[in-house]
Amino acid sequence: MNQPEQTARCLDARTHAALRAEFPLLQSCVYLNSNSTGAVPRGAERVLHDYWATLRTWRDDVWQDWHIGLDRYADSVAALLGAPPGSVLTDANLSTFLARVASCFAYQPPRNRVIVTDLDYPTVPFIFRAYGRYGAELDVVGTGGPHLDQDALEASLDERTLLVCVPHASFTSGATVDLFRLVARAHQVDALVVVDAFQTVGVVPLDVTATGVDVVLGGSHKWLCGVGTAFLYVRPDLVPSLTPAATGWQAGDRALTFQPSHGWAAGVRRFAGGTPYPLTALVSQVGLDLLSGVGVDAIRRHSLALTQRLLDRAEAAGIVVVSPTDAARRGGVVCLDIPDGEAVKRRMAARGVICSWRGYLRVGPHVYNTLDEIDLFMDVLEKELHR
Repeated sequence: MNQPEQTARCLDARTHAALRAEFPLLQSCVYLNSNSTGAVPRGAERVLHDYWATLRTWRDDVWQDWHIGLDRYADSVAALLGAPPGSVLTDANLSTFLARVASCFAYQPPRNRVIVTDLDYPTVPFIFRAYGRYGAELDVVGTGGPHLDQDALEASLDERTLLVCVPHASFTSGATVDLFRLVARAHQVDALVVVDAFQTVGVVPLDVTATGVDVVLGGSHKWLCGVGTAFLYVRPDLVPSLTPAATGWQAGDRALTFQPSHGWAAGVRRFAGGTPYPLTALVSQVGLDLLSGVGVDAIRRHSLALTQRLLDRAEAAGIVVVSPTDAARRGGVVCLDIPDGEAVKRRMAARGVICSWRGYLRVGPHVYNTLDEIDLFMDVLEKELHR
């Protein structure tokens, strides 16, 4: 047995089969699209049923249970991140959270420079360009290639830098950033590090306490097997110095008494907005519980085995790989540069083999996938390329 096969069997066959059985989508297709939208477990149906039962027999006091559910989901994410309880908050989407974080700063020269990379998801530069009206000076670092030049990024940091925003892994290539290095360099010049971890949390280990990262944002609908819920972590000792201008009534210190607040809520809750929408967090808890039961280290070993099989098959087929081949630099997705890739993706979907296209063919196997599915995917892809 070769090393990828040994690694891919870090979950025994019975445990892995039971895990796969929790995801009905896997019965209808070969689903390798978790980098875009993860499969949702069947337990979500029960949550939806219970939610409808609540709406059908409405009582105002249900909000207490809903707030408990929101806090439980946030603390479950915190545990996955190596963060203390109460240091994570949930809301509708990452853009909302990032705008609130951005609103904490005055952007007064000389420290008004915000550095982003050309590998960031479009929401990041878009938001900070909007803050240009308040003095933010946006600097986009990158070469236009699929991988980040971390040496160049770190060299660009100086005493004018207020924030440096990076993706933990690029959504176009899966290439990861060494956060230990970046945080150490940024803190040398008193800059804060904001990390978009949407493409890693749930498939790549991330310990926010060990790295010392200042802000982490992400969401549930990719590798966390949830729906429509974002999360925000802020380094606890940093929180008291941040006061968002983009805010809402739940960020106040007396919010749940329904009396006018006189100050900010304690901890990360000061980044809350208006009335929350609990359903997505309640649904997303099901997938997060399943993944937490497996453990992120085991998920990572499984992911690396599956992506290594993709790399090996792509090399044998002469397909150009865009993602890093080094396991230490590779996220959960393998991106392939193929001719007419978007049309190929559509034709493969018609055959029940699901991936995604964002300039490259993106293949994102998760812990519920198998080596056999990787081989079937590559068999179909090779036939499509030779049709």
